[in-house]
Amino acid sequence: MTIVLLLTVIALTVALVRLQRRVDALERRGHPLPDVVPHQPPPPVPVADIAPPPAPAPPRRRPALPRPSRPAIDFETLVGSRLPVWIGGLALVIGGIFLVRLSIEAGWLTPAIRTVLAALFALALLIGSEAARGFAATRDDPRIAQVLAGAGIASAYATLYLAAALYHLIGPATGFAIMLGVTALGLFLALRHGPPTAVMALVGGFAAPLVAGYDAAGIGALLVYLGLFVVALLALAIVRGWAWLALSALVAAFGWVGLLIALVPPASLGGIAVFLIVLAIGGSLATPRAAIARPWLRAAPLLAALVQMLALAPMLDFSVLAWSFYLTLSVAALVLAWRDAILLPAAIVTAILVTLLTGAGMVQDDGNATEAMVPVAMLIFAGAGAALSRRGAGWGAVALLGSIGPLLAAQLCTPWIARPIPWLLLALAGGALAWRHRDRVERGDVGLVGGIATVALAVGILLATYLPAPWIALAPLAAGGILLAALRLDRRAIGRLVVLPWLLLLLAAAGPIAQILVALGKSLGFDVFPYAYLPRAVDAAALILLPGIAVLAAAWRAPALFGPLRRLILPVQIALTVLGGYVLLKQPFAIATLPAFTANGFIERALLTDLSLLIGALAGRRHRRLGAAFLILGLARLVWYDLLGLNPVWIAQNVGPLPLLNAATLHLGFAAALIWRWTDLPRRSLIAALLTLVATLATIRQIAHGTLLTGPIGLAENGGYSAAMLALATLWLWRGIARASADLRRFGLTLLTLTTLKVFLIDAAALEGVLRILSFMALGGALIGIGWAYRRYVVAAPARSPSPPPMQDTVVGGGEGSVGSIMPPA
Repeated sequence: MTIVLLLTVIALTVALVRLQRRVDALERRGHPLPDVVPHQPPPPVPVADIAPPPAPAPPRRRPALPRPSRPAIDFETLVGSRLPVWIGGLALVIGGIFLVRLSIEAGWLTPAIRTVLAALFALALLIGSEAARGFAATRDDPRIAQVLAGAGIASAYATLYLAAALYHLIGPATGFAIMLGVTALGLFLALRHGPPTAVMALVGGFAAPLVAGYDAAGIGALLVYLGLFVVALLALAIVRGWAWLALSALVAAFGWVGLLIALVPPASLGGIAVFLIVLAIGGSLATPRAAIARPWLRAAPLLAALVQMLALAPMLDFSVLAWSFYLTLSVAALVLAWRDAILLPAAIVTAILVTLLTGAGMVQDDGNATEAMVPVAMLIFAGAGAALSRRGAGWGAVALLGSIGPLLAAQLCTPWIARPIPWLLLALAGGALAWRHRDRVERGDVGLVGGIATVALAVGILLATYLPAPWIALAPLAAGGILLAALRLDRRAIGRLVVLPWLLLLLAAAGPIAQILVALGKSLGFDVFPYAYLPRAVDAAALILLPGIAVLAAAWRAPALFGPLRRLILPVQIALTVLGGYVLLKQPFAIATLPAFTANGFIERALLTDLSLLIGALAGRRHRRLGAAFLILGLARLVWYDLLGLNPVWIAQNVGPLPLLNAATLHLGFAAALIWRWTDLPRRSLIAALLTLVATLATIRQIAHGTLLTGPIGLAENGGYSAAMLALATLWLWRGIARASADLRRFGLTLLTLTTLKVFLIDAAALEGVLRILSFMALGGALIGIGWAYRRYVVAAPARSPSPPPMQDTVVGGGEGSVGSIMPPA
């Protein structure tokens, strides 16, 4: 099959060349018009015998030179001309890497000879890039030289990794020197060839350790290699002002960190955490120098590192070491925010995430260091935020969130544990913050209002913890007295501080909320029995669902309720109410055993997802944001559970015996139909088309396998996929043309392209050894040839066609002694 496709491509290319030669011969025999026709003045217009003398002609001005414009790149040119060349270059790199790997597995050559051959392959690509710049056939297409140069740099990085880390043929000093040389060569070639070469070098440099074996030389050597490579790319990005290169390098580096977190043993996680801290700090310092101006992009390295550090904490058992890593990164975020105010949102997110870290550590409840590290975290955030709070409201938010959040999370997760000293210290800290801002009365100051609210919250919880049951009402009364005092200081404080009773209501429901969060965490981790972790239905209804409905009804009847915090409180309350309803909706099936999950797991999940989509469609008619939230929730559930983690294709679940009326087809079809009817949704046609494609493929899978979709793919099923993809591609192309929908046309063209490549790539994946290498080499050469021929004989054809003659003006309806009208010829 591969050889037939390759011969077809070659035959089409030869036919194009012959056709172009015949066209050139015919043009030489004829008399083509010149490209530029001199402008002829229009014939004189007849006028009456008595006419005023003509006005003097204005002085002739020198015509302005036209500004050069960038050529438009449409989707057809991108798919037909540009993408094949770059995919072909990538295929050459993959073929070379597979060639090296095959020699390793077969034991053909010694490590030294393997490394030399890899170096010769890189050198041949680099020489080929320079030759392509001077060869007549490729001189006008700089992409060929760019692809070969980028592939050569990527292969050079892979060779260096083999020689230094895998085979230890050279020492660390020599390896570092060669690394500098390859980096300098990459910088030179990027300056010579432009961004495409830098892209290929980036891809090859990050992919080389993955193909050669990421743990072949130890995690330490890999981290050093990644660090040096990222430094080189950031330096190139800073020198050339390539913001895209800096962002791509950081994204790839954080991707490697995520991969290592998932794969390496816990003993190596400490080095990864150190690398993560250095990467976050270095990336945050490099982004402004690489011409990245958007604040959220400049804060992205810190935010990505914080999220990945949260993932590291449970793997390190929430130990002192895990907390030290997170708090070190937190201190770095605070210092960077103090140095650059644009990074202040990252510091605020750091204070929020420490609350999540505390809650996760308390939920685990295995005697870890979370309880002991909470005061340290509170001291760091409260101290830094309070010291800088007069700079702006953001620092006051850091102080409040970083001090209240961890302690409140610990109290919610373990409400039976009394913590008088931390709450007393929190009350004192809140009072100190309010006293520091005492001169900002009637300004809505975050420090003043937040400090008073902190005192009220701490005093209320202390009294509620130690007062006997008959006197428990004194706790909210004391909090109310503090609120009344706050009203005298700031008239608008009531809008902010009325949240305190709402927080006390949450505290009363802390137990069921914590249980639901645990169940959600298990569910997000693809645990098939989240029902076992849910609270009792009575507790969820009495403490979460019914109070939530009451709060939402009161907020609907009284728009002034909660004041400026309304936009924050109402979404949280809606989410809590939905969680309470989720507990009740899980009761009918009550899936707690594996047979029950196999029988009803997918059906229950599909019903909950479809209910979310339906609520979104109905609520979106009057409340667009609320409807969009339920729509996103439904689509997220569909993607996360049904397509990824709990897909019935690889986890046995009953979908029904009927070919079209089964749960999978109905579920996906219902989602697609709702998206089609959502007229205000951006890209709705594209999303609906994707869901229709998935529903069609699920139908073919169900026809082939029956009730349970697990099992291998047969020949007939594989052919059915290809036929269905081809039919849908044709349908979407037709519908896109008929409805003038660019999304449908592009989706149809993309699906048609994927269907065309499917047979080649699937067949190539089934090959082994030299045949696999040859298939990738053939694919790379064929795609580069297609892109070159398309650009030479299709894209460039309009530029060689003669321009049409200029339009002549004609006198219509005029005669001697009369004035005619000037009109173009019909």
